[in-house]
Amino acid sequence: MGRFIVRRLLQAIPLLIGISIVVFLMIYLAPGDASQFAISERANEQQVQQYRHYLGLDLPWYRQYLRIVGNWGHGNLGTSLIQRRPVSSIIIQRLPRTVELLGLSTLFSLLLAIPIGIISAVRQYSLADHTVTVLSFVGIAIPSFWLAIMMILLFSVKLHWFPTSGTQTIGEPFNLVDHLKHLVMPVTVLTIVQTAGWSRYMRSSMLEVLQQDYVRTAHAKGLPARRVLFRHAFRNALMPIITLLGLSLPALVGGAIITEQIFAWNGLGQLIVTSASKRDTPVVMTMVMISAVAIVIGNLLADICYRFVDPRIQL
Repeated sequence: MGRFIVRRLLQAIPLLIGISIVVFLMIYLAPGDASQFAISERANEQQVQQYRHYLGLDLPWYRQYLRIVGNWGHGNLGTSLIQRRPVSSIIIQRLPRTVELLGLSTLFSLLLAIPIGIISAVRQYSLADHTVTVLSFVGIAIPSFWLAIMMILLFSVKLHWFPTSGTQTIGEPFNLVDHLKHLVMPVTVLTIVQTAGWSRYMRSSMLEVLQQDYVRTAHAKGLPARRVLFRHAFRNALMPIITLLGLSLPALVGGAIITEQIFAWNGLGQLIVTSASKRDTPVVMTMVMISAVAIVIGNLLADICYRFVDPRIQL
């Protein structure tokens, strides 16, 4: 196990280096730079050039890249070119909101997708199965931004049940009930989108497992159907869900970008969009690299979980 983990981590190093270079070059080659957003529009050309020199934006691209990577090597994520604050403090400030949003939506999605997928597979071609299939396809087909806008129009504009955006009511002290009201719609949007896809994976995996010989043998021995389903079939059917959870780990880092933008949720997803639009290179590169590391760790954790779910799998 230890050798497997070390080998996988070493294989990820050149991948992460390549990603960092590509991301930096994409930002560097894009029109404009951070000085256009960080300095007043009334500044003359000389002041702009002085500020670019102060930010180090007049250096060759490789020196700018090495300066950012060098800061990472010393445990420093750098300083935001726009906010002039440490990138680490900006991320720490917004991370709890994203973890709260993505964590709750992932939890609710699992609690819904797993039983829905199992029921749909066990009652294949029944009315319940057809209903779940239709609703799942509708959930997969609906864009998250459209669903979010429709929910705002219905529950906020028409019915006035929930606030349209933000994490709490502006101008009022923090209140848990008020915060939960702000949380309901973005969590619901993400839960619907994730549940629609995950339930289809769970149904497909469960159908495949139920057709295996060891399941037929368990039924032939006279074991109760519930015991066969949950003790013999369920664990092996979890494989696709484990894969999806491993791949969804970067979402906890990058945030639900579209949902956070529409609901003005002050998380990491909104941060990376605003930073990219203002060419804030240290923030964008840090966010992308953290997401890349999360992908590597997520896949590694998924492979390890495979081993515990199915002892036949060798690492």
